[in-house]
Amino acid sequence: MPMMARVKPRRPAAPHAACTCGSLRKASRRISQFYDTALAPLGIKSTQFSILSEVERGSVAGPVTMCELASAMVMDRSTLGHNLRPLERDDLVVLRQARHDRRKHYVELTAKAKSLLPRARRLWRRAENRFETIFGKDPAAELREVLLNIANNRDLDSQPLR
Repeated sequence: MPMMARVKPRRPAAPHAACTCGSLRKASRRISQFYDTALAPLGIKSTQFSILSEVERGSVAGPVTMCELASAMVMDRSTLGHNLRPLERDDLVVLRQARHDRRKHYVELTAKAKSLLPRARRLWRRAENRFETIFGKDPAAELREVLLNIANNRDLDSQPLR
């Protein structure tokens, strides 16, 4: 049997040649795959976990509206609606129309979601710990800080470039 030639691993592009958006999207896909794998035993994806967690966090003061949730998730309302459909189908959230304003909808967790979230958090923490083991605790914290600064920077709101 002939020996196969060893394939050299592909080297990542030099940082100065990489574009921010493309690099961030690649990293985002890799991280999503990492956390999706961690949550797979519960049948939910990382985006779904994030939405459920945000609904829980936002509803401390009362039910969270679709607009409030979309803003907190840095998503437009139609993308949020698309992401809520499987959660609704799987009986993890309920959408309720406001009595005083038919245009306003509240997103609420179901009992099933409330029992799923603690188990999901345990799996999430394990994934977080593994990420920090791979990349280091301090670099991981610095990365989160940079990413949250980007997510919260209103100068990056969708506007035509001048």
